[in-house]
Amino acid sequence: MAENSENNAPLDFIREIVAEDLRSNKNGGKVITRFPPEPNGYLHIGHAKAICLDFGVAAENNGRCHLRFDDTNPTKEDTEYVESIINDVKWLGFDFGEHLYYASDYFERMYECAVTLIRKGLAYVCDLSPDEWDEYRGNLSAPGRESPGRSRSVEENLALFERMKAGEFEDGAMVLRARIDMASPNIHMRDPVIYRIRRVHHFRHGDKWCIYPMYDFAHPLEDAFEGVTHSFCTLEFEIHRPLYDWVLQALDFKNPPVQTEFSRLNLTYTVMSKRKLLQLVKEHHVSGWDDPRMPTICGMRRRGIPAAAIRKLCRTVGVTKFEALTDIALLEHCVREELNATAPRYLAVLDPLKVTITNYPAEGVPELDAVNNPEDPSAGSRKLAFTRELYIEKSDFMLEPVKGYFRLAPGREVRLRYGYFIKCEEAVTDADGNVVELKCTFDPETRGGSAPDGRKVKGTIHWVSAETAIPAEVRLYDRLFTVEQPGADGADFLTQLNPGSVKIVEALIEPAPAGLPAGSSVQFERSGYYCVDPDSKPGRSVFNRTVTLKDSWGNKQGK
Repeated sequence: MAENSENNAPLDFIREIVAEDLRSNKNGGKVITRFPPEPNGYLHIGHAKAICLDFGVAAENNGRCHLRFDDTNPTKEDTEYVESIINDVKWLGFDFGEHLYYASDYFERMYECAVTLIRKGLAYVCDLSPDEWDEYRGNLSAPGRESPGRSRSVEENLALFERMKAGEFEDGAMVLRARIDMASPNIHMRDPVIYRIRRVHHFRHGDKWCIYPMYDFAHPLEDAFEGVTHSFCTLEFEIHRPLYDWVLQALDFKNPPVQTEFSRLNLTYTVMSKRKLLQLVKEHHVSGWDDPRMPTICGMRRRGIPAAAIRKLCRTVGVTKFEALTDIALLEHCVREELNATAPRYLAVLDPLKVTITNYPAEGVPELDAVNNPEDPSAGSRKLAFTRELYIEKSDFMLEPVKGYFRLAPGREVRLRYGYFIKCEEAVTDADGNVVELKCTFDPETRGGSAPDGRKVKGTIHWVSAETAIPAEVRLYDRLFTVEQPGADGADFLTQLNPGSVKIVEALIEPAPAGLPAGSSVQFERSGYYCVDPDSKPGRSVFNRTVTLKDSWGNKQGK
């Protein structure tokens, strides 16, 4: 099989179709795709797969991809969503240049296309109520019945459609239907609605229109108007493809675009339904659309997930015709691989336990050298202050160590990261028996983590200086749901929310990461990858945990 030179991976079936079209010069050597979101919500990780496919195929073939807003349903649309979608597409690394379009740009042309269908006897005005139409349409085992409006003359239909446009009828009083086949086994072909009356203020055109085209009518026309050669849709639109083709054929478009369907991206422990995501926001189960637990692109960006990791996930999952559930651990694996190469390392203690170095010299000790990123020598190093009083993680000390525990304990020696060997001489407890301080000694001959006499220690722990450490709010995010497929088998997905999906702790961090701008990614050593949250203020840093260091998916693959 041929390979995609960009990622050295086998070509998927869509790219094979495009390659064959180029070989046969089907579209004059052109590849024009489009990403057509409806501006009625925020994009999520499933949309990212479509974005990567639409823009990726165009870029790989010296073509272009249009960003087109399908703004044909003004009841739910807003400029807020337009702006967020534009930001998301750009953040993912794709450029539509001058090719930004709106379905509403074509309303006049769409109206003329509808008039053409009426003139050709291929559309008619129907005044059945929605309940009556459900009855007339039939079902999967019974054909439909013809609407009384189907027998109207061309002249009558033209006059009624003009009056619909002029606003003479109430919402829902009439619709324009395509005249196709009331006995079709595909219910979507049983004289579908192509225009409806809707007196709603449009965010771009105000009150100019009171009739709006349906998506299944507007979408193929938009593709044809723009010269799109390849129209990629997810599998739920496969049953709509006959109508897509019918519209273009009925209106005599030459060399029309071709719709091809692929499987959508579904992740475990996540919901992708717009309705469910909206419910999470409206009922305050999350803090908003950009909550770092949400699968929205803006939520993932706030959590610190790099755009490159999302693109890698989409390449790894690939493009198929088969619906599948992708383990969210694969996304986390892609995030770790990206951040491991790019994120600077720092020391942070999330659950502090005080350590006093009892033999600390009066003249102090020189600062320690710490590597910023061992994967990137150009990242350089920084200085750490080693002082008499330190903080370590409470979990790095055990009063009565169990078998296999190699960190600090009474009488035991460990290595401090970038520092010295320290030995616990005494554990100070409070009235309830809780350890509140450790008194330790250090070996000044072990600077840098090795002993001249060759003795070894099994544990290395991180720390911060009590003198220079800075308080920071750290938000420990986990998966939003407790089950792989929330809402499966009729369950209420809200009952499967993870009550521990976020925990906020007051941490102590070394000075270097304090004050980093929002969006900066770091690794807190032995803890995980974190991102500076926009809630940060001068003198008060807030960090979101992006992912932990453990890579369960990579381990499954033997990596």
